[in-house]
Amino acid sequence: MANTDFHLQFQEFEDEQGFTENNQGATTVTIDDPIKSRKQRKATGTAFEEEDDDDKTELLSGQRKSAPFWTFEYYQTLFDVDSHQVKNRIVGSILPWPGKNFIEVYLRSNPDLYGPFWICATLVFAIAVSGNISSFLVHQGQPKFRYVPDFSKVTMAATAIYSYAWLVPLALWGFLTWRNRKITSLVSYSFLQIVCVYGYSLSIYIPAVILWIIPNEGLRWCSIVVALCLSGSVLVLTFWPAIRDDKPRITTAIISTIVILHVLLAVGCKACFFSTYEMDPSKYHNEPSTATSTSSTN
Repeated sequence: MANTDFHLQFQEFEDEQGFTENNQGATTVTIDDPIKSRKQRKATGTAFEEEDDDDKTELLSGQRKSAPFWTFEYYQTLFDVDSHQVKNRIVGSILPWPGKNFIEVYLRSNPDLYGPFWICATLVFAIAVSGNISSFLVHQGQPKFRYVPDFSKVTMAATAIYSYAWLVPLALWGFLTWRNRKITSLVSYSFLQIVCVYGYSLSIYIPAVILWIIPNEGLRWCSIVVALCLSGSVLVLTFWPAIRDDKPRITTAIISTIVILHVLLAVGCKACFFSTYEMDPSKYHNEPSTATSTSSTN
């Protein structure tokens, strides 16, 4: 049977220095005073930890300072958006719902320029590429036809799309700001919010422009009407709360201007890049016969 008698012996150490001298191979563990330790870390701490504490305090209090507009950090916040938000905003601009304001539902106080910029860029190249393909399909089979890509369509499309996506919101923002000073009850939108709405409203034109490759005027006009109704509804439903308390004459004028400019953009792109006269190749075949009949009569 094992011996169960244990002899416990306690020994007092007079000081730490004497213990370490008698036990050279011993390992010592020092437990500092937590208050003293914090003071030492604070005295020798790095600036990185202090900056982290300041950032956390600003985020929790909601008083984080915004960077000046001439700095890179200011514009970096305008592109700080994830793919889920962009997808929801694109879907919201394609499927308008009565009573839902695009700014209040999807943007709130976080407008972005990432979505509008790439939507406009995609639309520009879609118009240019689809226009060149459509021109090739229309003239294919003609004896003297030689396909040459028209790169000027990229420049023309970029000028039209980006001018519309920036100048029209700028003019609308200026007018709404002026009316808001006269009638304080009107809802006010920032310039970035208006730019964001107009940029996302153009997303429906990308599939419509791709359909314009098919050389069928009926299909083209049907796609234009559908795109105009969907995107135009988004614009009207969004800006209606900002002007409904204004005078009826001014309200009608603003809504009419928004719709007319939207229609002019779609019809102008259709007429410029997918012209109707290209759909009548018979005139190219009638010219030789007319010249032959003229020479025979002489």
